Amino acid sequence: MNFTKMHGLGNDFIVVAGEKELPSHAAELAIRLCNRFFSIGADGVVFILPSEKADFQMRIINSDGSEAEQCGNAIRCVSKYVYDHKLIDATEITIETIGAGVQKVQVQVEDGVVVTARVDMGQPILQGLQVPTTVNADTVIDYPIEVDGQAFRFTAVSMGNPHCVIYVDDAVNFDLAAWGPKLERHPMFPRKINVEFATVRSRTFTDMRVWERGAGPTLACGTGACATLVSSVLNGLSDREATVSLKGGDLLIEWREEDNHVYMTGPAEEVFTGTVAIDL
Repeated sequence: MNFTKMHGLGNDFIVVAGEKELPSHAAELAIRLCNRFFSIGADGVVFILPSEKADFQMRIINSDGSEAEQCGNAIRCVSKYVYDHKLIDATEITIETIGAGVQKVQVQVEDGVVVTARVDMGQPILQGLQVPTTVNADTVIDYPIEVDGQAFRFTAVSMGNPHCVIYVDDAVNFDLAAWGPKLERHPMFPRKINVEFATVRSRTFTDMRVWERGAGPTLACGTGACATLVSSVLNGLSDREATVSLKGGDLLIEWREEDNHVYMTGPAEEVFTGTVAIDL
């Protein structure tokens, strides 16, 4: 199987193009290939597939074999791949996702290759049961949650995949490993959840660290950055356009009042290509 290793701010993927549909063994394949000690290593495998609704469809299988509905860093990587590999010559690209529908991407090209991509991530979902959480409310803002005797307060946002944003004094040095997995699997989140720990430094700058559902701690999460900006606006902490700083780098996020859509701008990089033997 031919593959391309790519990343968006260190959130890395094994990108596979050319399949007609998602392989039946995709989960087992992702678990094996994403192993960082015995295989290629990645946060997930991304399949670029044909679409009847858009230019391409992307399907994302996490390193634990589960499927992600959407991924902001992956969609930038997919957009770069299809343009750089001449599968499309337009700088406006549409990508079909299973959780957020068809999303529009505007790529910035220099010397024939994509350097950044601006993605229309769509409208955030805020209704508690739709995120989903077990809280039946129009919005779940600064809501109490307890795990192992520790009290937190979270704001729930779906960007096609579920997120809970928790504000802490120092997100950069927060103990992700201690609390991330416990919150991910908390009974309040029926489909598990991505957990963002955020510290708002100013109305235009926020530090964020993420525990991703199905992948654990990652260097960046595009949908998580979007959810964090939306949460910060809802909590009165941020302007509608701000930089969200992740361990792997910065993303510019805008939640526009005019259309209620969230826009994410950031880079994508191709690292190397290769061929791997598959024996399943």
